Amino acid sequence: QVQLVESGGGLVQPGGSLRLSCVASGRFLSTSVMPWSWHRQSPGKQRDLVASITSGGDTKYAASVKGRFTISRDNAKSTVYLQMNGLKSEDTADYYCKLFGEIRNYWGQGTQVTVSS
Repeated sequence: QVQLVESGGGLVQPGGSLRLSCVASGRFLSTSVMPWSWHRQSPGKQRDLVASITSGGDTKYAASVKGRFTISRDNAKSTVYLQMNGLKSEDTADYYCKLFGEIRNYWGQGTQVTVSS
């Protein structure tokens, strides 16, 4: 079984920055060959893809965050990060990491990000 634990969420003023982390633990060989992604969900809305990173390090971003957010990974630590700069009120949501495993996909429990003055 694989567990994902996110951290780094919180309250930040507009224009501020946060760095989210998601660490994988449990029984698996290595996350280095697995893609990761970050998603977010606001109350009453569907969960949307924010950013993704392949095992080779190729990244993709939603148009709404491109140029402000950066996804990265540390295979040695089985961790994926989401650096969020220039935060806006519309970035307020619960953020979830996702690991694309060999047999199934795994989700973290979510971390809340609130952008407000």
